[in-house]
Amino acid sequence: MKAAVIVFPGSNCDRDLAVAFRDVTGEAPAMVWHRETSLPDGIGIVGVPGGFSYGDYLRSGAMAARSPIMRAVAEAAGRGMPVIGICNGFQILTEAGLLPGALMRNAGLLFICRDVALEVDNAQSAFTSAYAAGEGVTFPVAHHDGNYFADDEVLDRLEGEGRVAFRYCGATGAVTDEANPNGSRNNIAGVYNETGTVLGLMPHPERLADAALSGTDGAKMFASLVEALP
Repeated sequence: MKAAVIVFPGSNCDRDLAVAFRDVTGEAPAMVWHRETSLPDGIGIVGVPGGFSYGDYLRSGAMAARSPIMRAVAEAAGRGMPVIGICNGFQILTEAGLLPGALMRNAGLLFICRDVALEVDNAQSAFTSAYAAGEGVTFPVAHHDGNYFADDEVLDRLEGEGRVAFRYCGATGAVTDEANPNGSRNNIAGVYNETGTVLGLMPHPERLADAALSGTDGAKMFASLVEALP
């Protein structure tokens, strides 16, 4: 299984994501520049990395969502290819209409850069099958616009259809207002599309996917993907 990592002007987590994919697949992923109009042959999964695409002008992810390559990413997602967007990648996927909701300015109006505790809300996906439902994990966050918002109707649908992937929680696993770092509704840290093949999340699993990085909680996500794909 070969992965592709999309690279935009301002991406700064593309190599981190590439290393995580390489370590689990044994093959260097294709680094695809945003001006390309198609994905390389043989791609099995697409990663949209974190960073500050286009300097976060207009809104975070708004300009990158209109890059030529995103049409190919949308088409691949429509065929059922797994697509993961992390941090700025999550913002891009919402701006491109591949995921519902929006990422707004953090409630405290400050950039947040630290490890956070998360609860795995749905472990029945290609991204999370190596986790257990309710399992506690730690991923880093590094964002200024990570406040997930969806209106009540969309939020009810996400909750009712089990499309919340991760929630911010406390050290004991309690999902509380105090454990919410950015004001996201329902402490949501990541969501799936309707078919569970597109995942967007603000925390960075690729930054804790190797013991040398002081933690391996994120490694299970990439292992899940390899296990799930033919």
